[in-house]
Order: sequence, then structure tokens, then C-alpha cells
Amino acid sequence: MSDEKPWPDSIHAGDCEQHEPLVRRVLAPNPSPYTFTGTQTWIVGAGSDVAVIDPGPTGSGFSVGDPADANGVGHVDAILRAVGDARVAAILCTHTHRDHSPAAAPLREATGAPIIGCAPLVISDSGPRADSAFDPDYAPDRVLLDGERISGDGWTIEAVATPGHTSNHLCFALRESGALFTGDHVMAWSTSVVSPPDGDMAAYMASLSKLYDRDDRVYYPAHGPAVTKPRQLVRGMLGHRKQRERQILKELERGTTIIPDMVSHMYKGLDPRLTGAAGRSVLAHLLDLEQRGRVAREADAWRLVA
Repeated sequence: MSDEKPWPDSIHAGDCEQHEPLVRRVLAPNPSPYTFTGTQTWIVGAGSDVAVIDPGPTGSGFSVGDPADANGVGHVDAILRAVGDARVAAILCTHTHRDHSPAAAPLREATGAPIIGCAPLVISDSGPRADSAFDPDYAPDRVLLDGERISGDGWTIEAVATPGHTSNHLCFALRESGALFTGDHVMAWSTSVVSPPDGDMAAYMASLSKLYDRDDRVYYPAHGPAVTKPRQLVRGMLGHRKQRERQILKELERGTTIIPDMVSHMYKGLDPRLTGAAGRSVLAHLLDLEQRGRVAREADAWRLVA
């Protein structure tokens, strides 16, 4: 994790930043060790109507209350300010973690736009993140399947199913420019947390391979800077996860049997606030290895299968 901001200090939560002719970004004021500088809401379109991707958080589930920028403007208000006179044609959500989808409902109320995108999902998650609990109030008007498209004035968005971080995760491809909005599936500042029971490492790796086979020009993630060399980053992420798997198998060979000990050996210098998330990813790897017959477990202890 880096403390360096990937954009100028003049860009703050609530500001609207133009990334390309059809793409603008509004940063939500919810920075954390898991969200970097905050959730990035993407506005697609430059004509009479626009789509809003990942409208972000509201006060629900956040101890700080309804997120507001330095001027006291709430995130939904900042989105509306950025949209201006255009009509919001669709509100798209990549997945239903609380830093991504809760603002969809008040934005729908303010604009009348339908909520379109990922399927609803509420599951008990024992992961360490206060902001990663699922949004129980998410109610889409339409669920997009892999390859389905919606369109507006000068833009076409296609759903790309990418389960792994969550089982309902979607990326969104902007057909006119070659941009892919990757949510939490691929980010340049950090690897994605894969937290069982819903997070699935085998599905995550398959989704990474799916993106590697595409020809997207640029990635716009929900957290952190744009990715201008997508295939290079995805190749590195696949290699990183395979390296983690090898590390886990070596730890088991050395007699390390419980996840906290594996984390302490494998993640040297890790921010203590992130040890829980690291443990969840190790568990996801172990469950994948168990499914493949490489390891077995008894209670909280793990071992290699002879």
C-alpha cells in the first residue's frame, strides 16, 4: 500500500475530473486502508444522457455518517453537480460492497434512473473489513448478464462478468473508447481482497485470465489510478497469485499449519490494519488448493496431502 496520491492535490473528494471525452470521475470521501483515497464514481457520456458507475457509499455502515467532501457536500450531491443538465439514464454497480452500491438508491430517487448491473447479494462475511459487508438494501431494476449491453447518447456499455472478489462482480466495457471499468477486480494500487465464503480464488484467477485475453485500452478501477497497460498488469497479478500459492505450499512443507503464522512469515512489513485481509486471501488460496486435492485441514490446521 502506498500513501502517495496518484492524482494532483488539487483533485479532492467531490471534484469532477475529466479522464477522456466520454469519462469523468468523482471521488467519494471515504479513504481507508482498503479503499485507498476513496471510491471512484465514474460518469460515462458527454451528450444528453449519462451512465453513473459505482455511485459509492452513504452513511449506512459508516461510523463517520454520510460521506461529504471538504465543502460539506454529500457524495450524491457531488455526482448530481457533475452530471449537470444531462439525464442519468442508468446507475450501474460492479458489486454490492458498501463502498460501492448504497448511494444507488438515493441517486435513483433524485433522478428516476434505473439501477442496472450486478445481481443482489447478501451473505454473512467474517472478513476483517468494516466497509466490505454487503449492501442489504441494494435492489436493481435490471440485472445484466455477461455480454449484455446498454446504450445512451454516444455511448455503449457491455457487462463483463468477473466473479472472484465477489460472486456477483461485473466489469463494464465502454465500447466507443476501449475503456474497462474494473471495480475492485483489478486495481493498480493494490491486489483485490478475496474473502471466503463468497470470495473465490479459483473464480478470481479465471476472471483475471478472461481479462488478459481481452484487448481493452485502459482500466478505470474503483480505487486508485487508471491502468494504461492493462495486460501487463493482469499478467503480473496472475504471477503474484501463483507465487503466493507456492509460498503457502512451502510454509506447509516447513510445518506451518495455521493461517496467522503463514501471514506473519509471508507478509513482512505489512500494515497491521491489513493482516486480517491477508489472512482471508491465504484462506482463499487454501480452499482452492483443498478443492484441487493438494491440501487438507483439521479444524484450523492445514497440511499437505501426501
